[in-house]
Amino acid sequence: MPTAAAPDGAGLDEAVTIGVSIHVPEPYGSRVQDARAGHGDPQARSIPTHVTLLPPTETRTALLPAIEHHLRTVAAARRPFRMLLQGSGTFRPVSPVVFIRVEEGAQECRELEAEVRSGPLARELAFPYHPHVTVAHGLPEPVLDAAYEDARSFRAVFEVGEFVLSRFGADSVWRPWSAFGFGAA
Repeated sequence: MPTAAAPDGAGLDEAVTIGVSIHVPEPYGSRVQDARAGHGDPQARSIPTHVTLLPPTETRTALLPAIEHHLRTVAAARRPFRMLLQGSGTFRPVSPVVFIRVEEGAQECRELEAEVRSGPLARELAFPYHPHVTVAHGLPEPVLDAAYEDARSFRAVFEVGEFVLSRFGADSVWRPWSAFGFGAA
């Protein structure tokens, strides 16, 4: 992956939207994307399957090197942990979202989120942080109901050893930009 120090339009201080997340590995990531697409979610193929640590955040390309340094420092202090994704949940009626629950690894995600969302990435959130994997968003109620039922049997176990800085493109696609391995110097 390219480094944040050499963004598209290098040398220009342009606005860019970034996010930080834990990507769900294969074959689980594709299974969730297929389920999202099957429910008609228009974002299904635009967003890698993930647990958010920093939601979409606008910044400037000139700040990306400092942001990358901050993320490298956060990751270096962490150790890999086990994540268990299992069963379904929803944020309805507050938000039209159905998700897969983080049953193991939620506390580590909360700690990581607080560390990531500090320093150059300090910002307020619209909702309290709740680690999850989205399976349907902004769809009609009957579709959200079906997505909730379908996700009830989902189960994935894997080790988390990194998080990823992604950029939101003009084509509305999230693209991984830099990965930050835990315990790395």
